Amino acid sequence: MSRTILIVDDDRELCDLVGELLRGEGFEVDAHHSGAGAVDLAASGAYELVILDVMLPEQNGFEILRALRQRSAVPVILLTARGEDVDRIVGLEIGADDYLPKPFNSRELTARIRAVLRRMQPREQDMMPPVTVGDITLDPGTRTVLRNTTLVELTTVEFDLLHTLLSAAGRVVTREDISQRVLGRPFDPFDRSIDVHIGKVRRKLQDDAGDDERIKTVRGVGYIYAQPRH
Repeated sequence: MSRTILIVDDDRELCDLVGELLRGEGFEVDAHHSGAGAVDLAASGAYELVILDVMLPEQNGFEILRALRQRSAVPVILLTARGEDVDRIVGLEIGADDYLPKPFNSRELTARIRAVLRRMQPREQDMMPPVTVGDITLDPGTRTVLRNTTLVELTTVEFDLLHTLLSAAGRVVTREDISQRVLGRPFDPFDRSIDVHIGKVRRKLQDDAGDDERIKTVRGVGYIYAQPRH
């Protein structure tokens, strides 16, 4: 796969600084400075990851991300304004793999990029046998999830999250463990990423008639995938 990262941001100075940083980490970097044409570029298959600013001229980052997800699963890290929690939640809801508030620490950006890319690589857990809990079957080898015979479409993060919970069905998985194993970083109590991803997985697993909540919150601790009733 290409080792090239695309930065979509109208701040040319920032693009230059990030480009210099990432080239020092062994990546090639391209920059694009407006929303116009960004979707076609990001979906071209030429990039390993896209860093996408929310505030762009002509077309904002949310519009670009929404259109991009119709065409490509390329990983996206969204750059948001510091303090704008709504932007971060919306970004995750429409398909961002992670987010980083501006201004950001260069080491944090590099760590986020490497964590996202690690999730895209084949791992030992991908060779594990399928896990079945009730009507849900998750196959790490093919990275597919079935509810009975219906395919459930999940993002990479959502799949890894569900795998973690199903593998410990009936037991609590702490937020600290989820953050380390799924997001690849230490737990931050102010980070809403886990909550958003949990909510998305819950909705995707819900059947049309509705059912008892499969993933239950254990307040102050973490989450538990409930064993089905017999």
